[in-house]
Amino acid sequence: MRPFHIALAVLVAAVWGVNFVVIELGLDHFPPLLFSALRFLAAALPAVLFVGPPKVAWKWIVGVGLALGVAKFGLLFIGMDRGMPAGLSSLVLQVQAVFTALFAALALGERPGRIRVLGMGIALAGIGVAAVDEGASGPVLAFVLVIAAAACWGVSNVLTRKAAPPDSLNFMVWVSTVPVLPLLGLSLLFEGWDRDRAALAALDWSGAGIVVYVAWITTVFGFGVWGFLLRQYPASSVAPFTLLVPVFGMSSAALLLGESVSPLRWCAAALLVGGVALTSLAGARRPRTREAAPAPERVAAGR
Repeated sequence: MRPFHIALAVLVAAVWGVNFVVIELGLDHFPPLLFSALRFLAAALPAVLFVGPPKVAWKWIVGVGLALGVAKFGLLFIGMDRGMPAGLSSLVLQVQAVFTALFAALALGERPGRIRVLGMGIALAGIGVAAVDEGASGPVLAFVLVIAAAACWGVSNVLTRKAAPPDSLNFMVWVSTVPVLPLLGLSLLFEGWDRDRAALAALDWSGAGIVVYVAWITTVFGFGVWGFLLRQYPASSVAPFTLLVPVFGMSSAALLLGESVSPLRWCAAALLVGGVALTSLAGARRPRTREAAPAPERVAAGR
């Protein structure tokens, strides 16, 4: 990957890491499914009026909207609402990189090399350490819900790669229109009209600011850039950068929410960062090798 694109990937990881703290704060204002619905409603409106018509087939917009918006974020918000700490959620969710590589191999024929596979294995070991750390006293169901959310994120990564949208912002805005009604329906069904109405009636500037952050910064900007990177590089090359999210997530949760970080959790984070370093270095060398090989052809063509 080019240095500028690596910098973009790291920036998105930072935005998404801090987002877990913002989600934790938002769950004090809204039920989880309603909160997720408001996130995508704010991301879609009024932007959908200015980005122009969709530039990919609707099947990809609906597919990513359901996998990412309804399944991934719905499960994540419910898991955090049921007791998963913000910092730990940012860590556990990164197992999506393994799901992405697996689904990309099955659906796209992408075959990660040995070094990248080793990096994925190290990252998966980090998830295992986190599970051991949390399993003794934490909410098991909430942990499983976040793992399921990670699998859904892997599906959406591969679908985005398959869709190859020419305009990532346009794509993300239209994707954001899909989850709104399903999430609102699920919220009314499982959270109840009275709870939703009470949350909306109590909306203040703090709650509105939280919705704006998760909508515009993490959704439109974050996933817009992420979709651009997935269009430029194989999914198995881009996905490992999300393993940096827990570094920002755990740090911001410790600083802003006062969450304690056990030695085992730091060990898990170190394994994840090591996996990122290994896989990103492998991905950075490969393009230069490919560019060097056809040099004689470029000279012969007068380039």
